[in-house]
Amino acid sequence: MENKNSQEAVYDARSLGTPKMLILGLQHLFAMFGATVLVPAITGLNVSTTLLFAGLGTLLFHLVTGRKVPAFLGSSFAFLGAYGLITASGQNIPLTYSSFGVAAAGLVYLVLALLFKVFGARKVMRFFPPIVTGPVIIAIGLTLSGTAIQSCSANWWVALVAILVVVACNIWGKGMVKIVPILLGVVASYLFAMVVDPAARANLVAKVAEAKWIGLPVIWENTAFSIFGKDFDGGMLLTAIITIAPISLATIVEHIGDMCAISSTVGRNYVADPGLHRTLVGDGLATTIAALFGAPANTTYGENTGVLALSRVYDPKVIRLAAVFAIALSFCPKFAALIVAMPTATMGGVSLVLYGMISAVGVRNVVENQVDFTKSRNVLIAAVILVLAIGLKYGTGDVCGIVFHLGGISITLSGLAIAALVGIVMNAVLPGKDYEFGTNEQGDTSVNFGTPAK
Repeated sequence: MENKNSQEAVYDARSLGTPKMLILGLQHLFAMFGATVLVPAITGLNVSTTLLFAGLGTLLFHLVTGRKVPAFLGSSFAFLGAYGLITASGQNIPLTYSSFGVAAAGLVYLVLALLFKVFGARKVMRFFPPIVTGPVIIAIGLTLSGTAIQSCSANWWVALVAILVVVACNIWGKGMVKIVPILLGVVASYLFAMVVDPAARANLVAKVAEAKWIGLPVIWENTAFSIFGKDFDGGMLLTAIITIAPISLATIVEHIGDMCAISSTVGRNYVADPGLHRTLVGDGLATTIAALFGAPANTTYGENTGVLALSRVYDPKVIRLAAVFAIALSFCPKFAALIVAMPTATMGGVSLVLYGMISAVGVRNVVENQVDFTKSRNVLIAAVILVLAIGLKYGTGDVCGIVFHLGGISITLSGLAIAALVGIVMNAVLPGKDYEFGTNEQGDTSVNFGTPAK
């Protein structure tokens, strides 16, 4: 992946001077901003906590990878389905329990990192071929689609503005406009709602007015640690962990794709140096720590890879500067209030596009790897994954999954978790495996939730 010609044209950020470095750092902050704050806005997590651990997670990732990789870690959309889970009794699982499940998913990264270090990428990735990861990613978007439609129904005109702006910026936008269509869609729809909806305008004014200018971004009641009290529910915790952890099998492929994309952009093989085992550890630790303190899972962001290509400044110091800006902004509750007051229909409009793009990325993963659907094994694996994930989500009444009992504890496995596990097992057992990681770079790197608008 080494590209000497591209390296000759790259500017060292230090040679640009402090003012330009600050501007470049703000540009990276702006690029990741829309998608990062959208996740807590949709899920109900705290915006300030999200920004804090996006910044801290990025700095931790740079520390683990020897400060070599110019990657920014923002909120992962792949884990949106981890929130709003239902127990066997039909009870909503609190965000604090879900956050613990996301933290467990981050630890899966560490296990895979060890396997990558010991056995190499090709031997490990044979268990996660496109015929498994593709349909799982498709199912992630489809199982979330009902939530997007429900939010849009609050005001379809407001939602439509968000959708149209995202589409227009993505197709006809130039430069930064094309890089941040989600953010522009949110802003345009937000402003439109303020004009046409007096109730939304009043809600915004009230929330911003009561918020302080400076405050702590971490609230104990929102952390995963807060569940260990007198009302602790072990069954609910196991349900959250077992249901959410398998999602990491798809996001690990996303991570590999992002590392390959950054390597291709910069012209340096980060898959080899510092190595996937180190980048996975950095991403996994950042996710676990963020989730424990009530922030969304982290993921390497494709938006910032786009900024690297645009600016041709590949110095990781600029990314770390953006992380510091995110940390500073997290201490402003008044800013967080602006996000919390976002109209439901605005979130619905951008979610509709994002969820659809997640599914489309799954289709892309299958197509670019030229998965052979004339083979019965491939058809069966894809069919079972899709039907289990979607059918168990919408076809089991109040319980979105399968319930089983372990001693005196009831555990619910979501349709997505069951589908992923069954798909992995079917692929391992059925004859005719023909996928080998590393033979099709375009296909291997096609998974990228961090850039849903591309």
